[in-house]
Amino acid sequence: MFVYIKNMVSLRCKLMVRDELHKLGLEFVRIDLCVVKLMQDITTAERQLLRENLSKSGLELIEDKRSILIEKIKTVIVEMVHNDEDPPKTNYSDYISQKLGYDYTYLSNIFTEETGISIRQFIINHRIELVKELLAYKELNLTEISHKLHYSSVSHLSNQFKKVTGISPSSYTRQSQTRTQNLENM
Repeated sequence: MFVYIKNMVSLRCKLMVRDELHKLGLEFVRIDLCVVKLMQDITTAERQLLRENLSKSGLELIEDKRSILIEKIKTVIVEMVHNDEDPPKTNYSDYISQKLGYDYTYLSNIFTEETGISIRQFIINHRIELVKELLAYKELNLTEISHKLHYSSVSHLSNQFKKVTGISPSSYTRQSQTRTQNLENM
């Protein structure tokens, strides 16, 4: 039996779900982003308890097919953006369509209707969040980040960053450093 979970985007989320399943005595085959494969069917009462426990952590059980499909799209995008070792050999629309087995136009229309933004904008937003994380780590410079995330150029990355955040990557880095210094001085 499969259980679908909304807002599950990280290893930390997987660990929270695992802990909740253990508390309820539910055995699972695997836990992936947005989906858990259980070893057995669960009762209505177990489902309700799981729903309540997950909601305390900001996670939600999802039941309807459209919401499940949206979460699957998000999961494919998260995996795609974070898979820096082997980027898709095709464009994003073909990649998402192939992974989910649906026509991209259909996926795009449902995604936009449900979330209010396009798949393309969701990908851009997610990539920029990753850029912000990488800038905060201070291990890579902007050129290295641009290369790592397969941007066509540093200027393309900078323009996209500014369009999404309202500030340049260098301004973001300065603000981040100032915040860190202020916290250290407290």
